[in-house]
Amino acid sequence: MKSFISYILLLCIKYCSKLFYRFEVNWPPKDQIRWNDIRLVIFLNHTSLFEFLYAAILPNHFLRKLSKRMVAPAADKTLERPFVGTFFKLFSPGMISITRKRDYSWANFMDSIYADSIIVIAPEGRMMRRNGLDLQGRKMTVKSGVIDILEGLQHENGQIAFAYSGGLHHIQIPGEGAPKIFKTLKLNLEAQNIQDYLKKFSEPVGSEEWKKMVLNDLQTRLETKVPK
Repeated sequence: MKSFISYILLLCIKYCSKLFYRFEVNWPPKDQIRWNDIRLVIFLNHTSLFEFLYAAILPNHFLRKLSKRMVAPAADKTLERPFVGTFFKLFSPGMISITRKRDYSWANFMDSIYADSIIVIAPEGRMMRRNGLDLQGRKMTVKSGVIDILEGLQHENGQIAFAYSGGLHHIQIPGEGAPKIFKTLKLNLEAQNIQDYLKKFSEPVGSEEWKKMVLNDLQTRLETKVPK
């Protein structure tokens, strides 16, 4: 029942988004994305809680799979908000509350990932503010949690989808008013086989050097592949 409610809400989000916003999507070459094979979505350039609007570009059959199988970490302070937290939990029953520390909450998230899960993560771990930095005034960087996920997928088949957001500050800046409508959202998409991605790095999966290489690769993607 929860997954059905989630699916209906995702469909409502999709078609309301298509009604009130325009989307410019740089799609990868034909057939590069195999929606039935997506195991991990890495969303880069996290700027707003309204990024669920990008559901407008997803095929309905993938939304149905997300409603059943999505697992995503979310900041505990977000999920504890009376309205926002309830909304996120409704459209994604697989939203797992985590703290800012690598503590029991992160271990709980990792334990919630199953063989058929579709994992969605914004690996910066916090949102960009108006000045281009995070709430604490630090540069936006990729955090190491995504490394744990990739390491856990080292024996799995399927695809990674890289979603590069053009940013949503023109729609809503965190903590600053209601969202604006009739704007354009930009997104660049890539997809790569999990094994192909992991094998592009010369060091053994799980080694300290491998972890540094992956973080550097994702940081470079964050800085160079988002729409302008």
